[in-house]
Amino acid sequence: MIIAVDGPAASGKGTIAKALARHYGLPCLDTGLLYRAVGLSVLKRGGDPDIKADALAACDFGDEILADPALRSEAVGSLASRVSVHQAVRDALIARQRDFATQPGGAILDGRDIGTVIAPDADAKIFVTASVHVRAERRYKDSLAQGGQPDMDSLIANIQARDTRDMSRDHAPLKIADGADLLDTSDLTIDAAVQRAIALVDAQLEGRPAG
Repeated sequence: MIIAVDGPAASGKGTIAKALARHYGLPCLDTGLLYRAVGLSVLKRGGDPDIKADALAACDFGDEILADPALRSEAVGSLASRVSVHQAVRDALIARQRDFATQPGGAILDGRDIGTVIAPDADAKIFVTASVHVRAERRYKDSLAQGGQPDMDSLIANIQARDTRDMSRDHAPLKIADGADLLDTSDLTIDAAVQRAIALVDAQLEGRPAG
């Protein structure tokens, strides 16, 4: 069983994917971490994430970098969005993602092109979204909790820029996959969003409309 969870930054897709993984007893991969790892690798090498050759050279990262807490920073998130524009980078990471998706028993993957490119034949697909302001507030609270001094206007601008970049890129743009259910978490608590996601997945698996 393969479940695809897509959506923009700070929509709640990662939290929902992990909850679905616990509910269905499946392994979960945050594919955004792979692109963040490329972005961080480019930074450490002194390269330019907007130059294809630099970004592609950073795709040979080892798995140990996936545990680096720096991957969760807003700055590295922006780098990930920039390196993901390059088709060569996406091609280099596709095999790793598809191998995870097709492992015995199935898996859950969250990202921006899971239902459209990585696993278009997934058994269930959800597109998680939320308003820009709500997503910025989530980033604001996360940053405060980590001792940061976030600026709301900057967070909003950053999220809008990432959305534009992700949705307008030529290769594998962020969009709702065919057959995916839309889940707007703007006005939902985490528990409510998770329960709604489970209901949507169950309905898709059973081939009936979600109640």
